[in-house]
Amino acid sequence: MNQNSIFAMLLRSPWWISAGIALFIALIAAAVVPRPYVIYGIFTGFPFIVISVIALRRQWGKPSATRAAEILQAVRAMSWRDFSVEIENALKRDGFEVTRINLPDADFSITSEGRTALVSCKRWKAASTGIEVLRDLQKAREDKAAHDAFYITSGGFTQNAMQFAVENKMRLVHGEGLAKLLRKMKTEPVK
Repeated sequence: MNQNSIFAMLLRSPWWISAGIALFIALIAAAVVPRPYVIYGIFTGFPFIVISVIALRRQWGKPSATRAAEILQAVRAMSWRDFSVEIENALKRDGFEVTRINLPDADFSITSEGRTALVSCKRWKAASTGIEVLRDLQKAREDKAAHDAFYITSGGFTQNAMQFAVENKMRLVHGEGLAKLLRKMKTEPVK
C-alpha cells in the first residue's frame, strides 16, 4: 500500500477519524440518496469502518504520545536494578514465564506456549545501539537453542543493526514499543 494513500494515512491516524468519516458518509447518503438506494449509499462508507477497526486494534493498549514520553524519560533516569525489575514485571504481566539468566549477552529467558526467547536490555540507556550487541545476542540465542531473541533499549538502532535484526528474525523493542511494554509503570509527568 502506498504510504501516502488515504487508507495508509487513516491507518496511522486515531481510529475514530475513520469511524467519523464512515458516519459522515452514512449521514450524507441518508440525506441525499433516493430512499430505495440509501442502503447502497451507506455501504460506501464500509471501507472506512474496516480501516477504523484495524486502526483500533493496532492502537489498543498503546500509550499516548505524552505518556510514552513520560515512560521513556523515566526509563532513562533509572538504575539497572530498577529497570530490570520493571521489564521483568512487564513481561510477566504480558503472560511470559520469566527467568533471570544474567549472561553477558542476555538478561532474561522468557517462555510462552512452549517457545523460549532470550531478552537483552543491559544497554537500555544507549542513544543508538549497533550491530555488535545484536551479534552477541544472536550467538547466545544459538548457544541456548532459543526460538526468539528480543533486544530492548530506550534509544534507537543503527541501520546495520536493524538490517541484522531483520535477517536474523530478532525483535527490537524501543521507543513506542518500549512505552507499550511498560505502559503500567508509575512515572512523574513530563515538564
